[in-house]
Amino acid sequence: MKKLFEIINKNSFLGKPLSLLKLFKDNSPQLPIITISREKGSGGRIIAYHVAQQMGNQWKVFHKEIVEQIAKETNLTNRLIDEIDEKNIPLINGIIADFFGKRYLNLSSYYKHLLKTLSTIAHRGNAIIVGRGANFLIKNALKVRIICDKEQRIQWMIEHEKIKKNQAINIIEESDAKRIEYIKNLFQKDPREEHLYDLVIKTSSYLTAKEASKIIVQVARRKFNL
Repeated sequence: MKKLFEIINKNSFLGKPLSLLKLFKDNSPQLPIITISREKGSGGRIIAYHVAQQMGNQWKVFHKEIVEQIAKETNLTNRLIDEIDEKNIPLINGIIADFFGKRYLNLSSYYKHLLKTLSTIAHRGNAIIVGRGANFLIKNALKVRIICDKEQRIQWMIEHEKIKKNQAINIIEESDAKRIEYIKNLFQKDPREEHLYDLVIKTSSYLTAKEASKIIVQVARRKFNL
């Protein structure tokens, strides 16, 4: 299995580094990044992979397990930053510190490395980041929110996970609560506020994950002139 940094490196703009400072300005050239925030059981993760498939081989999906694993490995995170440009280490630190202000000093080491990793992925472009509040950090990303009626989410979980209804309900309610708490604690935002996103899609029995992904691809290509 390839190292995680090799997965990211396949998606890098070698020889064409752009400063993260420019990346976070409104009038800067926009690296193509899509962030997907989603409710548990709404199909957000599946949608991300459908989008990547349609966008082309250079696009990669970074789901929370990958991002969290990178963030936990301090040396690996620093190596990723080193490979872009050694001078970008303080730049990434500075941007994150400016974004969070004094709160940055109080963040745990885990969160600091996670934020650095998200910034590093954003710097390389052609990435779809699922969850972890990436939409709040990466200003010029196409920010997508996937929602779905609770009853439909329960039904899909029963079918896909082969679990009982009460288990599906507990998983969904616990996940929703944890995701809301995570975003509120780290970014002081409520992920359910629809105006925080460029595109909100409600999946259903008549709007599947694959159909939803086609909408995202269409909007992404327009936004990034692809």
